[in-house]
Amino acid sequence: MTNQKVAIITGGSSGIGRATAVALAKEGVNIAIAARRTKEGEETVQLVKEAGSDGVFVKTDVANEDDVRALVEKTVKTYDRLDYAFNNAGIGEPMTPLVEQTSNVFDQIMNVNVKGVWLSMKYEIPQMTRTGGGAIVNMSSGAGVIGFPQMPIYIASKHAVLGLTKSAALEYAKSGIRINAVAPGGVETDMLKQAAEDNKQFVETLRSMHPIGRTADPEEIANAVVWLLSDKASFVLGHTLIVDGGFISR
Repeated sequence: MTNQKVAIITGGSSGIGRATAVALAKEGVNIAIAARRTKEGEETVQLVKEAGSDGVFVKTDVANEDDVRALVEKTVKTYDRLDYAFNNAGIGEPMTPLVEQTSNVFDQIMNVNVKGVWLSMKYEIPQMTRTGGGAIVNMSSGAGVIGFPQMPIYIASKHAVLGLTKSAALEYAKSGIRINAVAPGGVETDMLKQAAEDNKQFVETLRSMHPIGRTADPEEIANAVVWLLSDKASFVLGHTLIVDGGFISR
């Protein structure tokens, strides 16, 4: 990656999004951080600047089309281009039997995890096309390639991300835009810590299900995202990079 490249990272206020922002900043990439939490988003921008690049925070709800449009417009107005995007924003689902789930929970998860990815690409792709191409990574999950009981909506949302990714990758391949997905196993993020507070036994079991013997640090997933965005992955298209410590292979 060269200097003056520009990336958007949704869900950039913590966890994998924040780790990826710092990793890209170290490569000389300017970053637009999108998130709903202003304080944490501004903290990520400061980390980006400390890593040697410029950054800007744009308060964004990825399920809101006006917000996503404004995010991309602000990014291009600030830096005059868009080269990379990591569509990372997502929410989880408490373990609950399928028949006890509600329509509100379904809509919330699908709006953020699926609609948010679709809206992000809808506005990112035209800007990348304008400057000759780019690369996008969408956040799926190991849950996007397997089933798991009592998490049906979350699982379905992460499968849907892979369908969006593959279809968009084929549609825009000749426009010079590479679109791929990353599918982590368990990662030590705020989401996992919250899950541990809600169901400690589940999280302990989840950690034990990784043959490598642990869950990932956010930086390990960030490294995979940076590679997929980089020219080192120039022939990788429509791919789901599973970074899961052997979780789905067990």
